[in-house]
Amino acid sequence: MDGLAAVTARVQQIQGLVQSMQAPVRSTAVATTGAAGTALTSSATATGDGLGAPATGVPTATSTAFDAALSRARTTTGGAGAAGTAKVDADGVPVDLKRYGNGTIPSDALTEVGVGRHKLWQPAAEGFKDLLAAAKRAGVTVGVTDSYRSYEAQVDVARRKGLYKDGGLAAVPGTSNHGWGLSVDLDLNGKAQAWMRENADRFGFVEDVPREPWHWTFTP
Repeated sequence: MDGLAAVTARVQQIQGLVQSMQAPVRSTAVATTGAAGTALTSSATATGDGLGAPATGVPTATSTAFDAALSRARTTTGGAGAAGTAKVDADGVPVDLKRYGNGTIPSDALTEVGVGRHKLWQPAAEGFKDLLAAAKRAGVTVGVTDSYRSYEAQVDVARRKGLYKDGGLAAVPGTSNHGWGLSVDLDLNGKAQAWMRENADRFGFVEDVPREPWHWTFTP
């Protein structure tokens, strides 16, 4: 009996080991909203930054496509290049630019994007350069009409375009993502708009303002 009991105990031990090896592994990946995601929600519902206008024939994003773009941006842990390491505070403001204030950032604290004299926050500029290179390889032309916007320029846009909250196309001066070097206004034809909606989030950019398919914001 002692020998049978020992064999039985050994079999039970082995069965327990096999069961533990077959137990499902819990995923450690979680979808994160983060500060940038919170800022996106606010911007998408309350502000606008449009300086340009959509290209002829470019459809405005449907709510489904818009929500899908925001979802992709919020559930990725960082875009290509600098997007994965860029730092923003709880309000989505670049930590290294916060001390200057929205729309009052000195030119030498920003980085050129390689198109005209347009500049952005350094991680956004690097991500946008990668985006432009990828678009070019795909035979897509992405034009830039606006990037960093000074406070004075924000006041001018608000005067000419009206405030977004009142049905216009401008954020309240001093609150625009352009003023932090995070947003670009683009010149896109139908092919380019479709390419951006399919690929821009890989480089940290999202179409984040309803009624403004030309407006894209970097979301680290």
